[in-house]
Amino acid sequence: MTTPTSDIDENAPRIESKSELVEWMEQGCAPKSDWRIGTEHEKFGFIRDGLKPLPYDGDVSIRAMLEGLADKFGWEPISESGLLIGLKKDGASVSLEPGGQFELSGAPLEHIHQTCNEVGDHLKEVREIADPLGIGFLGMGSSPLWTMAETPMMPKGRYAIMRDYMLKVGRLGREMMFRTCTVQVNLDFASEADMLKKFRVSLALQPLGTALFANSPFTEGRPNGFLSYRSHIWTDTDPDRSGMLPFMFEDGAGFERYVDYALDVPMYFVRRGGKYLDASGKSFRDFMDGKLDLLPGEKPAIDDFVDHLSTIFPEVRLKRFLEMRGSDSGPWSRLCAFSGFWTGILYEQSSLDAAWDLVKDWTAAEREAMRQSVRVLGLRTPVPGGGTLQDLAKQVLSISRNGLKARAKYNSSGDDETGFIAELDEIAESGLTPADRLLELYHGEWGRRVEPAFETLAY
Repeated sequence: MTTPTSDIDENAPRIESKSELVEWMEQGCAPKSDWRIGTEHEKFGFIRDGLKPLPYDGDVSIRAMLEGLADKFGWEPISESGLLIGLKKDGASVSLEPGGQFELSGAPLEHIHQTCNEVGDHLKEVREIADPLGIGFLGMGSSPLWTMAETPMMPKGRYAIMRDYMLKVGRLGREMMFRTCTVQVNLDFASEADMLKKFRVSLALQPLGTALFANSPFTEGRPNGFLSYRSHIWTDTDPDRSGMLPFMFEDGAGFERYVDYALDVPMYFVRRGGKYLDASGKSFRDFMDGKLDLLPGEKPAIDDFVDHLSTIFPEVRLKRFLEMRGSDSGPWSRLCAFSGFWTGILYEQSSLDAAWDLVKDWTAAEREAMRQSVRVLGLRTPVPGGGTLQDLAKQVLSISRNGLKARAKYNSSGDDETGFIAELDEIAESGLTPADRLLELYHGEWGRRVEPAFETLAY
């Protein structure tokens, strides 16, 4: 989740109408030459001796990691209430998720070669600080060993508010906060029409992304019955702010319709005076009318709306760019593959059109059925019109590869971006998700133990 680096400016202009929010989103439209790729990924920190989760404080801790990165590599600290909670440098940031998940939010970059280098450089820096401390980092979609009671909570004001509210809206919201890690790519659009087509294609294909990157089959030391437990958690977290957004496929969908949806999602908090005020369950529309009881008579600034957007968690999220949110985190190679997969589909018109032709006739019920099934069936999930996600994966990977070829973005060795998705071709050809492979290891050479995952899947 985004870590704000400054407080709300008390002198900032206040929002007077919904049209200002729509206009703010429209300002995200950019010519193709300015489109960029922003990759984010989360990972679990652990103490190698005993495989315990990494606490916030102490000699071997999250805080020690942040301090080490700042001291050795020139990251600028981000603090809240006097506590170090993040870092920023050159358009990128390092932040903490509720259970200590360590997140890199990458800078907006031109091509996947840069993205993969950025991720690789970050992981190298992390290892340089972590190794002397006896710390490791795990690339999985959910924590495979620890109980909820063993999992620490990070000292960020918003997380206490979210934790308490989660019990009111779903059974698994706290597990989402403390037990999951994702990989995400943020991509641009040229116009409202371009945004809408990309939104629809990527929403429809999120179950495919879930299957190709499924990597969370264990909970508390044993199989949990899912290939993507992280995906399962999201089906029972908070229906007001998650899901497949069927309204974005309806006539009239666009920026304004998404703003209406966002305004109807209950709030979590308001930032004022360096603190998070508990606004959980309250209405942003009331806030816009000056009727928020926490701040009587006060209207929101645009940064309040940006904060609110960051607390909405559909499978694809709209800000001034689109965020792909449906997949489990994993090893370094698949982080690069993830951004390559979506970039190839969405950043070339012929590929976008071809992907739309595959999904345009699917109904909302069919899209939701895929989302519900993929967490268990993976690439065996049935697809509307016949076949399985394995069949669809081969088609979509061909589309993505053609898009990456057409982009013609080369590294210093003359390689284009298509090599980044080769690992996904192998997954699609076999029909076995990464989680299927982990379960084979669990029932085979791991001897029905999950502890070896901390070596196999460590960065």
